[in-house]
Amino acid sequence: MTSAATTTPRRSAAEIGKGALPVLYLSEADVVRLLDPAQLLDGLADGFRAMARGEVQAPDRPEITVPGKGFSLAMPAWAAGMNLTVKIVNVFEHNLDLDLPNHLAVIMLFDQQTGAPVCIMDGTHITAIRTAASAVLSVRALARPESRIATLIGAGVQGREHLRLLPLVRDFDEIRVASLHYEDAEKLAASCPRARPVRDVEAAVRGSDVVCLASHAYEPVIASEWVRPGTHVSSVGYAPPRGELPVELLSRAQLFVESEEAFRPPPVGCAELAGCDPASAIRLGDLFSGSRPGRASADQITLYKAMGIAMEDMVAADIVHRCALAEGNAQHITL
Repeated sequence: MTSAATTTPRRSAAEIGKGALPVLYLSEADVVRLLDPAQLLDGLADGFRAMARGEVQAPDRPEITVPGKGFSLAMPAWAAGMNLTVKIVNVFEHNLDLDLPNHLAVIMLFDQQTGAPVCIMDGTHITAIRTAASAVLSVRALARPESRIATLIGAGVQGREHLRLLPLVRDFDEIRVASLHYEDAEKLAASCPRARPVRDVEAAVRGSDVVCLASHAYEPVIASEWVRPGTHVSSVGYAPPRGELPVELLSRAQLFVESEEAFRPPPVGCAELAGCDPASAIRLGDLFSGSRPGRASADQITLYKAMGIAMEDMVAADIVHRCALAEGNAQHITL
């Protein structure tokens, strides 16, 4: 009996075309619906462990700058068992004047066996929630168990996502919300029963167990001396050349980062960490795997500084994609 392999003539590369290729399409509404915050927190913890084991490829993110307007970053990542993931995120600060988010993103997934595109999804929500989720993971791992008061500085997109996620990791009695514009703090605090707006940022920080910096400030939004012993501080703002985090706090705290890339110059790393010794920091993956310690004492200040990495986008997009496939009714486009 002759096999199909011996009867079907081999076609040359010149004879093979892509043809119509169906690609899953997921809107922002789809992504919001499919991405469970608790699942994301656990998925990111696994992702950080995989990074610590050297199982994630995530090359440098190149930047294109549009003078006077904004910049665009390409963020690729891959780990075995995942689709190849590439996010394009555009940061244009003046978009708010046009009723557009100042971060706009698209994520593309490619099959790891063939490289064929399999999904295109909105990345704007993922960019927001995965950044906050990594910071809130640091709260889960490093804040004292008895922490009851948190202060959140920033009432924008990151403030919104932090406020959604913080109650998942600690039973806070109160989450204080501060903003450059007090009315923004009022609006955001109204969305959470345990939140209240504050005007006196110094007093709020001095009385807090957890302080989350979530602004787009080009100058520090708190002073180091406001942070009392035992506090956990997280910072997700990206606004070089200085940024929201007071560098004086680094000498008082144990620093935690996503990866050693945090110490490179922007746009790859964090402006606030310029000149710091990478050996002084602990990677979240090493913390979550148990190879490095977390909080050493009740009086120790712990500090997490984020830069936002492609692994986080990959993990979030994978959760969304798997959930969409399980539902089986998502829209497709043809390329």
